[in-house]
Amino acid sequence: MKVLILGGGGREHALAWKISQSSLCSKVFASPGNPGIARLATCLPAPGAGAADFFRLAEDLDADLTIVGPEAPLVAGVVDEFRARGRRIIGPAAAAAQLEGSKVFSKHFLQRAGIPTAQFITAEDSRAARPVIGRYGYPVVLKADGLAAGKGVIIAQDEGEALAALARLPAGRLVIEECLRGEEVSFIAFTDGTRIVPLPATQDHKAVGDNDTGPNTGGMGAYCDGRILTEERSRVVMETIIFPTLDRMRAEGAPFTGFLYAGLMMTAEGPKVLEFNVRLGDPEAQALIHRMDSDLIAVLLGDENPRWKADPSVCVVLAAEGYPGAVRTGDTIHGVDACGATAFHSGTSIGPKGLATAGGRVLGVTSAGPDLSQAIANTYAAVERIQFDGMHYRRDIGRKGLKRW
Repeated sequence: MKVLILGGGGREHALAWKISQSSLCSKVFASPGNPGIARLATCLPAPGAGAADFFRLAEDLDADLTIVGPEAPLVAGVVDEFRARGRRIIGPAAAAAQLEGSKVFSKHFLQRAGIPTAQFITAEDSRAARPVIGRYGYPVVLKADGLAAGKGVIIAQDEGEALAALARLPAGRLVIEECLRGEEVSFIAFTDGTRIVPLPATQDHKAVGDNDTGPNTGGMGAYCDGRILTEERSRVVMETIIFPTLDRMRAEGAPFTGFLYAGLMMTAEGPKVLEFNVRLGDPEAQALIHRMDSDLIAVLLGDENPRWKADPSVCVVLAAEGYPGAVRTGDTIHGVDACGATAFHSGTSIGPKGLATAGGRVLGVTSAGPDLSQAIANTYAAVERIQFDGMHYRRDIGRKGLKRW
Protein backbone atom coordinates (compact mmCIF):
# COMPACT_ATOMS: atom_id res chain seq x y z
CA MET A 1 0.00 0.00 0.00
CA LYS A 2 1.01 3.63 -0.52
CA VAL A 3 1.29 5.73 2.64
CA LEU A 4 1.28 9.52 2.88
CA ILE A 5 2.70 11.21 5.99
CA LEU A 6 1.72 14.83 6.63
CA GLY A 7 4.42 16.84 8.37
CA GLY A 8 8.13 17.42 8.30
CA GLY A 9 9.55 17.11 11.80
CA GLY A 10 11.24 14.51 13.94
CA ARG A 11 8.00 12.69 14.69
CA GLU A 12 7.28 12.36 10.98
CA HIS A 13 10.84 11.14 10.30
CA ALA A 14 10.33 8.45 12.96
CA LEU A 15 7.04 7.44 11.32
CA ALA A 16 8.67 7.28 7.88
CA TRP A 17 11.61 5.30 9.30
CA LYS A 18 9.29 2.66 10.77
CA ILE A 19 6.73 2.57 7.98
CA SER A 20 9.43 2.13 5.33
CA GLN A 21 10.35 -1.15 7.09
CA SER A 22 6.79 -2.52 6.76
CA SER A 23 6.17 -5.44 4.41
CA LEU A 24 2.70 -3.95 3.83
CA CYS A 25 4.03 -0.67 2.45
CA SER A 26 5.09 -0.33 -1.19
CA LYS A 27 5.72 3.43 -1.23
CA VAL A 28 6.05 6.23 1.33
CA PHE A 29 5.33 9.89 0.59
CA ALA A 30 5.77 12.84 2.95
CA SER A 31 4.64 16.45 2.71
CA PRO A 32 6.66 18.52 3.20
CA GLY A 33 9.14 16.06 4.71
CA ASN A 34 12.77 16.95 5.43
CA PRO A 35 16.25 15.77 4.32
CA GLY A 36 16.17 12.79 6.66
CA ILE A 37 12.76 11.67 5.47
CA ALA A 38 13.89 12.15 1.85
CA ARG A 39 16.24 9.18 2.28
CA LEU A 40 13.23 6.96 2.97
CA ALA A 41 10.33 8.55 1.11
CA THR A 42 9.35 10.82 -1.73
CA CYS A 43 9.02 14.32 -0.28
CA LEU A 44 6.54 16.74 -1.80
CA PRO A 45 5.96 20.44 -1.08
CA ALA A 46 3.12 21.26 1.27
CA PRO A 47 0.05 21.69 -0.97
CA GLY A 48 -1.40 24.49 1.15
CA ALA A 49 -2.84 24.87 4.61
CA GLY A 50 -6.41 23.75 4.02
CA ALA A 51 -7.97 20.34 4.54
CA ALA A 52 -9.03 20.22 0.89
CA ASP A 53 -5.42 20.84 -0.19
CA PHE A 54 -4.23 17.79 1.72
CA PHE A 55 -7.07 15.70 0.33
CA ARG A 56 -6.18 16.64 -3.24
CA LEU A 57 -2.58 15.60 -2.60
CA ALA A 58 -3.67 12.19 -1.29
CA GLU A 59 -6.05 11.85 -4.24
CA ASP A 60 -3.31 12.70 -6.75
CA LEU A 61 -0.99 10.12 -5.17
CA ASP A 62 -3.80 7.59 -4.74
CA ALA A 63 -2.56 7.08 -1.17
CA ASP A 64 -4.15 4.11 0.56
CA LEU A 65 -3.46 5.53 4.02
CA THR A 66 -2.63 9.03 5.28
CA ILE A 67 -1.07 9.60 8.70
CA VAL A 68 -1.20 13.10 10.18
CA GLY A 69 1.82 14.06 12.26
CA PRO A 70 1.21 17.60 13.62
CA GLU A 71 -1.83 18.99 15.37
CA ALA A 72 -2.72 21.98 13.15
CA PRO A 73 -4.19 19.99 10.21
CA LEU A 74 -6.23 17.90 12.66
CA VAL A 75 -7.71 20.99 14.32
CA ALA A 76 -8.37 22.40 10.82
CA GLY A 77 -10.52 19.39 9.92
CA VAL A 78 -8.33 17.33 7.59
CA VAL A 79 -9.78 14.06 8.94
CA ASP A 80 -13.35 15.28 8.34
CA GLU A 81 -12.44 16.11 4.72
CA PHE A 82 -10.87 12.71 4.05
CA ARG A 83 -13.67 10.72 5.65
CA ALA A 84 -16.38 12.67 3.89
CA ARG A 85 -14.75 11.74 0.60
CA GLY A 86 -13.90 8.13 1.38
CA ARG A 87 -10.14 8.19 2.00
CA ARG A 88 -8.49 6.38 4.90
CA ILE A 89 -6.68 8.61 7.40
CA ILE A 90 -5.35 8.28 10.95
CA GLY A 91 -6.40 10.99 13.40
CA PRO A 92 -9.39 12.59 15.12
CA ALA A 93 -12.07 14.70 13.49
CA ALA A 94 -12.02 18.45 14.20
CA ALA A 95 -14.61 18.27 16.99
CA ALA A 96 -12.48 15.72 18.88
CA ALA A 97 -9.24 17.57 18.06
CA GLN A 98 -10.47 20.44 20.23
CA LEU A 99 -9.03 18.48 23.14
CA GLU A 100 -5.74 19.97 22.00
CA GLY A 101 -6.93 22.88 19.89
CA SER A 102 -8.50 24.69 22.83
CA LYS A 103 -7.18 24.44 26.39
CA VAL A 104 -10.35 26.11 27.63
CA PHE A 105 -12.46 23.42 25.94
CA SER A 106 -10.17 20.71 27.29
CA LYS A 107 -10.31 21.90 30.90
CA HIS A 108 -14.11 22.21 30.85
CA PHE A 109 -14.34 18.78 29.23
CA LEU A 110 -12.23 17.25 32.01
CA GLN A 111 -14.49 18.94 34.53
CA ARG A 112 -17.66 17.62 32.86
CA ALA A 113 -16.25 14.12 32.61
CA GLY A 114 -15.04 14.02 36.21
CA ILE A 115 -11.48 13.26 35.10
CA PRO A 116 -8.81 14.32 37.63
CA THR A 117 -7.00 17.54 36.72
CA ALA A 118 -5.72 20.72 38.34
CA GLN A 119 -8.13 23.32 39.70
CA PHE A 120 -8.56 26.11 37.18
CA ILE A 121 -10.35 29.25 36.11
CA THR A 122 -10.51 30.83 32.67
CA ALA A 123 -10.18 34.44 31.56
CA GLU A 124 -11.25 36.04 28.30
CA ASP A 125 -7.98 37.96 27.98
CA SER A 126 -4.91 39.09 29.91
CA ARG A 127 -6.74 42.11 31.34
CA ALA A 128 -9.42 39.89 32.84
CA ALA A 129 -6.76 37.50 34.14
CA ARG A 130 -4.89 40.07 36.26
CA PRO A 131 -7.34 40.28 39.20
CA VAL A 132 -7.54 36.47 39.56
CA ILE A 133 -4.00 35.47 38.68
CA GLY A 134 -3.14 34.59 42.29
CA ARG A 135 -6.28 32.52 42.95
CA TYR A 136 -4.28 29.32 43.54
CA GLY A 137 -1.17 30.89 45.01
CA TYR A 138 2.31 30.57 43.52
CA PRO A 139 3.78 29.05 41.48
CA VAL A 140 0.86 29.31 39.07
CA VAL A 141 0.38 27.82 35.60
CA LEU A 142 -0.75 30.09 32.75
CA LYS A 143 -1.90 28.61 29.45
CA ALA A 144 -2.84 30.24 26.17
CA ASP A 145 -6.07 28.80 24.81
CA GLY A 146 -5.00 27.85 21.27
CA LEU A 147 -2.18 25.99 19.58
CA ALA A 148 1.27 27.37 20.45
CA ALA A 149 3.76 24.68 19.31
CA GLY A 150 4.47 23.58 22.86
CA LYS A 151 5.29 27.11 24.03
CA GLY A 152 1.89 28.29 25.26
CA VAL A 153 2.40 27.28 28.90
CA ILE A 154 4.29 29.35 31.48
CA ILE A 155 4.88 28.41 35.11
CA ALA A 156 5.21 31.68 37.04
CA GLN A 157 6.93 31.57 40.42
CA ASP A 158 5.47 34.79 41.80
CA GLU A 159 3.09 37.62 40.94
CA GLY A 160 5.76 39.58 39.05
CA GLU A 161 6.56 36.64 36.80
CA ALA A 162 2.86 35.96 36.29
CA LEU A 163 2.12 39.52 35.17
CA ALA A 164 5.13 39.48 32.85
CA ALA A 165 3.94 36.16 31.42
CA LEU A 166 0.58 37.67 30.50
CA ALA A 167 2.38 40.05 28.19
CA ARG A 168 4.29 37.22 26.47
CA LEU A 169 1.45 34.78 25.88
CA PRO A 170 -0.62 35.06 22.68
CA ALA A 171 -3.65 37.33 22.87
CA GLY A 172 -6.97 35.67 23.64
CA ARG A 173 -8.45 33.41 26.26
CA LEU A 174 -6.32 32.01 29.06
CA VAL A 175 -6.41 29.20 31.59
CA ILE A 176 -5.09 29.88 35.09
CA GLU A 177 -4.55 26.75 37.11
CA GLU A 178 -2.93 25.43 40.25
CA CYS A 179 0.58 24.05 39.90
CA LEU A 180 0.50 20.31 40.53
CA ARG A 181 3.35 18.51 42.27
CA GLY A 182 4.74 15.15 41.19
CA GLU A 183 6.43 13.53 38.21
CA GLU A 184 5.32 14.20 34.64
CA VAL A 185 4.54 11.24 32.36
CA SER A 186 3.35 11.08 28.75
CA PHE A 187 0.74 8.35 28.21
CA ILE A 188 -0.43 7.70 24.64
CA ALA A 189 -3.13 5.31 23.46
CA PHE A 190 -4.20 4.51 19.90
CA THR A 191 -7.82 3.87 19.01
CA ASP A 192 -9.66 3.21 15.76
CA GLY A 193 -12.97 3.94 17.48
CA THR A 194 -13.41 0.38 18.72
CA ARG A 195 -10.02 -1.03 19.63
CA ILE A 196 -7.97 0.81 22.27
CA VAL A 197 -4.23 0.08 22.37
CA PRO A 198 -2.16 1.66 25.16
CA LEU A 199 1.46 2.41 24.26
CA PRO A 200 4.33 2.30 26.77
CA ALA A 201 4.67 5.38 28.94
CA THR A 202 7.32 7.92 28.00
CA GLN A 203 8.76 10.95 29.76
CA ASP A 204 9.32 14.25 27.96
CA HIS A 205 11.66 17.04 29.06
CA LYS A 206 10.00 20.35 28.16
CA ALA A 207 12.23 22.97 29.79
CA VAL A 208 15.23 24.12 27.77
CA GLY A 209 17.77 23.63 30.56
CA ASP A 210 19.05 20.82 32.76
CA ASN A 211 17.05 20.08 35.91
CA ASP A 212 13.94 21.53 34.26
CA THR A 213 15.20 25.12 34.25
CA GLY A 214 14.44 27.87 31.76
CA PRO A 215 11.46 28.42 29.46
CA ASN A 216 9.31 25.63 28.04
CA THR A 217 10.04 24.31 24.56
CA GLY A 218 8.44 21.84 22.19
CA GLY A 219 10.46 19.15 23.98
CA MET A 220 14.21 18.73 24.51
CA GLY A 221 14.24 14.94 24.73
CA ALA A 222 12.35 11.88 25.89
CA TYR A 223 12.87 8.30 26.90
CA CYS A 224 10.76 5.15 26.80
CA ASP A 225 11.32 2.58 29.53
CA GLY A 226 9.05 -0.10 30.96
CA ARG A 227 9.78 1.12 34.49
CA ILE A 228 8.20 4.56 34.08
CA LEU A 229 4.82 3.18 35.16
CA THR A 230 4.05 -0.10 36.87
CA GLU A 231 1.31 -2.30 35.40
CA GLU A 232 -0.97 -1.20 38.23
CA ARG A 233 -0.36 2.51 37.60
CA SER A 234 -0.93 2.02 33.87
CA ARG A 235 -4.22 0.28 34.66
CA VAL A 236 -5.26 3.22 36.85
CA VAL A 237 -4.46 5.67 34.02
CA MET A 238 -6.55 3.66 31.59
CA GLU A 239 -9.51 3.35 33.98
CA THR A 240 -9.55 6.90 35.36
CA ILE A 241 -8.42 8.89 32.31
CA ILE A 242 -8.25 7.15 28.92
CA PHE A 243 -11.49 5.11 29.02
CA PRO A 244 -13.57 7.96 30.56
CA THR A 245 -12.21 10.41 27.98
CA LEU A 246 -13.12 8.21 25.03
CA ASP A 247 -16.52 7.33 26.53
CA ARG A 248 -17.39 10.96 27.20
CA MET A 249 -16.25 12.17 23.78
CA ARG A 250 -18.46 9.53 22.17
CA ALA A 251 -21.39 10.55 24.41
CA GLU A 252 -20.92 14.19 23.42
CA GLY A 253 -21.08 13.32 19.72
CA ALA A 254 -17.37 13.65 18.98
CA PRO A 255 -15.95 10.10 19.02
CA PHE A 256 -12.17 10.07 19.11
CA THR A 257 -9.92 8.12 16.76
CA GLY A 258 -6.16 8.22 16.35
CA PHE A 259 -3.53 8.90 19.00
CA LEU A 260 -4.78 10.29 22.31
CA TYR A 261 -1.88 11.71 24.31
CA ALA A 262 -2.49 12.45 27.98
CA GLY A 263 0.19 14.59 29.59
CA LEU A 264 -0.02 13.50 33.22
CA MET A 265 1.24 14.57 36.59
CA MET A 266 1.65 11.58 38.90
CA THR A 267 0.58 13.24 42.14
CA ALA A 268 0.24 11.85 45.66
CA GLU A 269 -3.52 11.58 44.95
CA GLY A 270 -2.98 9.69 41.70
CA PRO A 271 -2.59 10.65 38.04
CA LYS A 272 -4.03 14.00 36.95
CA VAL A 273 -4.26 15.39 33.42
CA LEU A 274 -2.06 18.40 32.65
CA GLU A 275 -3.06 18.55 28.98
CA PHE A 276 -4.30 16.51 26.05
CA ASN A 277 -2.65 16.21 22.66
CA VAL A 278 -4.44 14.55 19.76
CA ARG A 279 -1.39 13.08 18.00
CA LEU A 280 1.88 11.40 18.80
CA GLY A 281 4.17 13.54 20.89
CA ASP A 282 7.43 14.93 19.60
CA PRO A 283 10.01 13.83 20.83
CA GLU A 284 8.09 11.01 22.55
CA ALA A 285 7.33 9.42 19.16
CA GLN A 286 11.03 9.07 18.39
CA ALA A 287 11.72 7.10 21.58
CA LEU A 288 8.49 5.07 21.26
CA ILE A 289 8.86 4.14 17.61
CA HIS A 290 12.55 3.32 18.02
CA ARG A 291 11.53 0.77 20.67
CA MET A 292 8.66 -0.77 18.67
CA ASP A 293 9.27 -4.37 17.57
CA SER A 294 6.24 -4.85 15.33
CA ASP A 295 4.96 -3.64 11.97
CA LEU A 296 3.48 -0.18 12.57
CA ILE A 297 1.14 -0.39 9.58
CA ALA A 298 -0.21 -3.75 10.79
CA VAL A 299 -0.83 -2.20 14.22
CA LEU A 300 -2.67 0.79 12.76
CA LEU A 301 -4.82 -1.44 10.56
CA GLY A 302 -5.71 -3.70 13.48
CA ASP A 303 -3.93 -6.76 12.11
CA GLU A 304 -1.65 -7.14 15.12
CA ASN A 305 -1.01 -5.76 18.58
CA PRO A 306 2.22 -3.84 19.13
CA ARG A 307 5.28 -5.57 20.53
CA TRP A 308 8.07 -3.72 22.27
CA LYS A 309 11.76 -4.38 22.68
CA ALA A 310 12.88 -4.85 26.27
CA ASP A 311 15.70 -2.32 25.81
CA PRO A 312 14.84 1.27 26.87
CA SER A 313 15.29 4.00 24.26
CA VAL A 314 16.43 7.60 24.69
CA CYS A 315 16.03 10.62 22.38
CA VAL A 316 18.12 13.77 22.92
CA VAL A 317 17.14 16.87 20.95
CA LEU A 318 19.91 19.03 19.53
CA ALA A 319 18.70 22.62 19.31
CA ALA A 320 19.86 25.61 17.28
CA GLU A 321 21.34 28.86 18.55
CA GLY A 322 18.64 30.93 20.25
CA TYR A 323 16.01 28.22 20.71
CA PRO A 324 13.31 28.52 22.09
CA GLY A 325 13.55 32.21 21.21
CA ALA A 326 14.70 33.76 17.96
CA VAL A 327 16.55 30.98 16.14
CA ARG A 328 19.63 31.24 13.94
CA THR A 329 19.55 28.95 10.92
CA GLY A 330 21.97 27.97 8.17
CA ASP A 331 24.71 26.46 10.33
CA THR A 332 26.37 23.43 8.70
CA ILE A 333 25.86 20.14 10.56
CA HIS A 334 28.71 17.63 10.81
CA GLY A 335 28.89 14.00 11.94
CA VAL A 336 25.29 12.82 11.59
CA ASP A 337 25.92 9.77 9.40
CA ALA A 338 28.80 8.53 11.59
CA CYS A 339 27.23 9.24 14.99
CA GLY A 340 26.36 5.59 15.72
CA ALA A 341 22.69 6.23 16.53
CA THR A 342 19.46 7.01 14.68
CA ALA A 343 19.31 10.76 14.11
CA PHE A 344 15.75 11.83 13.35
CA HIS A 345 15.71 15.12 11.42
CA SER A 346 13.47 17.95 12.51
CA GLY A 347 14.78 21.40 11.60
CA THR A 348 17.22 20.60 8.80
CA SER A 349 17.75 21.59 5.18
CA ILE A 350 20.36 21.08 2.47
CA GLY A 351 22.58 24.16 2.27
CA PRO A 352 25.56 25.11 0.09
CA LYS A 353 27.87 23.03 2.28
CA GLY A 354 25.50 20.15 2.90
CA LEU A 355 23.16 19.47 5.81
CA ALA A 356 22.31 22.65 7.70
CA THR A 357 20.11 23.90 10.52
CA ALA A 358 16.67 25.14 9.48
CA GLY A 359 14.66 25.33 12.70
CA GLY A 360 14.77 25.40 16.48
CA ARG A 361 14.85 21.69 17.18
CA VAL A 362 17.33 20.33 14.66
CA LEU A 363 17.86 16.60 15.34
CA GLY A 364 16.53 13.96 17.71
CA VAL A 365 19.45 11.61 18.38
CA THR A 366 17.98 8.28 19.47
CA SER A 367 19.55 5.07 20.74
CA ALA A 368 18.82 2.13 23.03
CA GLY A 369 20.63 -0.07 25.52
CA PRO A 370 20.11 -3.14 27.72
CA ASP A 371 19.17 -0.83 30.60
CA LEU A 372 18.32 2.85 30.90
CA SER A 373 21.79 3.84 32.08
CA GLN A 374 23.41 2.27 29.02
CA ALA A 375 20.76 3.70 26.69
CA ILE A 376 21.54 7.17 28.03
CA ALA A 377 25.28 6.60 27.63
CA ASN A 378 24.87 5.30 24.06
CA THR A 379 22.76 8.28 23.06
CA TYR A 380 25.08 10.89 24.52
CA ALA A 381 28.09 9.18 22.96
CA ALA A 382 26.37 9.68 19.60
CA VAL A 383 25.50 13.29 20.43
CA GLU A 384 29.18 14.06 21.02
CA ARG A 385 29.97 13.01 17.44
CA ILE A 386 27.64 15.67 15.98
CA GLN A 387 28.55 19.33 15.75
CA PHE A 388 27.13 22.59 14.46
CA ASP A 389 27.71 26.16 15.57
CA GLY A 390 25.34 27.20 18.35
CA MET A 391 24.30 23.60 19.13
CA HIS A 392 22.89 23.12 22.61
CA TYR A 393 21.08 20.29 24.36
CA ARG A 394 20.11 19.02 27.77
CA ARG A 395 22.58 16.71 29.44
CA ASP A 396 20.13 15.06 31.82
CA ILE A 397 17.61 13.34 29.53
CA GLY A 398 16.48 10.13 31.24
CA ARG A 399 18.24 10.88 34.52
CA LYS A 400 14.98 10.92 36.49
CA GLY A 401 14.37 7.34 35.41
CA LEU A 402 17.62 6.13 36.97
CA LYS A 403 16.04 6.65 40.40
CA ARG A 404 13.79 3.66 39.67
CA TRP A 405 16.70 1.24 39.33
